[in-house]
Amino acid sequence: MTKSELIKYISAKHPLLPPRDIENATRHILEYLSDALQQDERIEIRGFGSFSLHIRPEKVGRNPRTGESVRVPEKRVPHFKAGKELREQVDYAPASVS
Repeated sequence: MTKSELIKYISAKHPLLPPRDIENATRHILEYLSDALQQDERIEIRGFGSFSLHIRPEKVGRNPRTGESVRVPEKRVPHFKAGKELREQVDYAPASVS
């Protein structure tokens, strides 16, 4: 699902809300989540899941073309862990036939 599909879905469920307001709210929520992760904060949405950062330490890699050793710097990577309710809903949902 893309952001625009999410906005259309919410608009269909709540026809009294202007789509522009839904779009702004969605944008603000996603910006807040990004900002919080940039500040090394953990985000937990009960029943849905949590977002955190995993730190990949610096390492020495190899250039596949030349075989030369290359220093790969440390990286901070976003990580999502599904909550119990979400895992259960997905696990017991009937498989869709495409």
